[in-house]
Amino acid sequence: MAGVDSLSNVRNIGIMAHIDAGKTTTTERILYYTGRSHKIGEVHEGTAVMDWMEQEQERGITITSAATTCFWKACQINIIDTPGHVDFTIEVERCLRVLDGAIAIFCAVGGVEPQSETVWRQADHYRIPRIAFVNKMDRIGASFARCLEEIETRLGASPVAITLPVGSEDTFSGIIDLIEQKMLRFDEESMGQVVTEDVIPESLLGESSAARMALLEKLADFDEEVMEKYVNDQEIAPGEIRTALRRATLALELVPVLCGSAFKNKGIQPLLDAIAWYLPSPVDVPPVEGTDKDGAPLIRKPERSEKFCGLVFKLQTDPYVGNLAFIRVYSGVIKLGSKVLNPRKKKTEKISKLLKLHANKREEVGMIGTGDIGAIVGLKFTRTGDTLCDLDDFVVLEAIQFPEPVIGVAIEPKTKADEYLLAESLEKIAQEDPSFKITVSEDTGQTIIAGMGELHLEIIVDRLVREFRVAANVGKPQVSYRETITTTCSAEGRFETQGSGKEQYGHVEIELVPGEKGSGRQFECHVDEQLIPPVFVDAIKKGVLDSMDSGPLIGYPMLDVVAKLTDGSYDEEKSTEMAFGVAATMACRKAAASSAPVLLEPVMDLQVVTPDEYLGDVINDLNKKGAHIHGVESGKGRQTVLAKAPLAELFGYSTDLRSATQGRATFTMIFSEFSVVPPKRAEVIIHKIRGV
Repeated sequence: MAGVDSLSNVRNIGIMAHIDAGKTTTTERILYYTGRSHKIGEVHEGTAVMDWMEQEQERGITITSAATTCFWKACQINIIDTPGHVDFTIEVERCLRVLDGAIAIFCAVGGVEPQSETVWRQADHYRIPRIAFVNKMDRIGASFARCLEEIETRLGASPVAITLPVGSEDTFSGIIDLIEQKMLRFDEESMGQVVTEDVIPESLLGESSAARMALLEKLADFDEEVMEKYVNDQEIAPGEIRTALRRATLALELVPVLCGSAFKNKGIQPLLDAIAWYLPSPVDVPPVEGTDKDGAPLIRKPERSEKFCGLVFKLQTDPYVGNLAFIRVYSGVIKLGSKVLNPRKKKTEKISKLLKLHANKREEVGMIGTGDIGAIVGLKFTRTGDTLCDLDDFVVLEAIQFPEPVIGVAIEPKTKADEYLLAESLEKIAQEDPSFKITVSEDTGQTIIAGMGELHLEIIVDRLVREFRVAANVGKPQVSYRETITTTCSAEGRFETQGSGKEQYGHVEIELVPGEKGSGRQFECHVDEQLIPPVFVDAIKKGVLDSMDSGPLIGYPMLDVVAKLTDGSYDEEKSTEMAFGVAATMACRKAAASSAPVLLEPVMDLQVVTPDEYLGDVINDLNKKGAHIHGVESGKGRQTVLAKAPLAELFGYSTDLRSATQGRATFTMIFSEFSVVPPKRAEVIIHKIRGV
């Protein structure tokens, strides 16, 4: 696969949207028109190139992000097609971490849907320039104007139309290019490959002139050269408009919006042009920032002459080659046969095979250079979020933050023979997916697997059976609770051994204080070095944090707690790190049990979209489930109910909602926060889990 001459011609982009907005269908057309695929794959037929997993083909949804490379005019476009379902939001998060630009796809009927908002906020967090594509203009109820309005009001963005639809629903026949002031039609016989330019019909001149004026007005606010010509009524050339629009897009001031119908093969070529014209290359984004071994900040410029530096953003188990590590190279070059350093693990890795990816097909290459995305085969120590750099260098890039799982199920092998295979397979999946966790219950010895939602766990169990060929029994979904404390309490921990073996001594006093909501676990040292030498403080911290993995009520991890080391003593001859670790664990457990512990449960943000006539039924059902309704938004013939509800009450909600609305309502939910369980319900939960 040939590359491009200049880094300024490389585009690393993601395609992101709500489920069923048409991400994968759009990507399939991009691959077809750029010559990467020789026939168009369809999601509904299970033939989409980018949805290569069996589970994706059966369900018609994207589950895992797939990477590919294609070429359009002078540009090399590295694309990652991300999932739209909220259970797989981690896939979007880790891909956005390494991308330079994004295409946000919106359904012309649904507009800005719940998961559209989630991925938009994720892109805001990473300050990623984006363009928008309003898809499905051929569908009944399609409205380009409504989508533009919702992008502005719901997402707080500044959208600017650069194309307009010609007709909508069954009369949608082409688009108007507002910059070139031409009408584009897409030949159906050639599956949209032949694009015909025409003059704008007189009946559409008024609408297109007003839209072009709105585009120039927004650009004039941002660009002085455009403003000068606009104020003086001078003609502004298409090239000048594009230059100004590119600058505004890269500065996150404007979002260019295009329209079309990917399924009907209309509007994809202008979208490809927009990727090349308005989305950033690796040299347009700020240099990547990291820290050296002392924690001091440093940067790596996107140049091949720089030292090598890359971020591993995803691991994938491959049945043929073993572990695949997806990497974005930020500076320098990684070469086949070379050795690199993983500074976080302080381990050396050998580069035995490098690959460029096209969904689940691979192409071996000799090197991956600055600005490129590829994969390394067979890394032993590296995990998702780790940095790789030259052996004689040390740079750690910002790690990727992963959400806490909120739902779990018990799983056990069907036969003794499956026991080892199940443990090994779960470990492989956990390495791939950091939002998936495996724990063993201290009380029952059961293996509990936890994830982001029912579909997430369903897919994992499906993979165990098909991909890893493990026979397993799976229990009912369980809520993944947490615990916290509500009062301050101190306790002493003393560990002392005497006798024939090696004598050990460790003595600490730990104070536990309730932390701010969402602050997690914190450790503070408030003792003088003379009292406890620094060499033992790390062991104390580890003992404290490890003890918080199991709370005093029913053994769930503790959250929002500050542990303070306030006192203690050591013995020059007897004290060991192990002794202090054990003493810290003892003190922490005593203090936690006396700090009025309470149970926390995951609360979900819920959005239910229902036809008007079922609004009352939907709200009644939510009230029964203990939901707190904080808003109802009206749309064209539909109502959107916004609520928060405990996850424990939402198992099987899709069936309840279908029954209440004759299958016409839809919902999405995403984790919001851990909240205190009311005392009476907490008592019932604790008794049930303890088996009392």
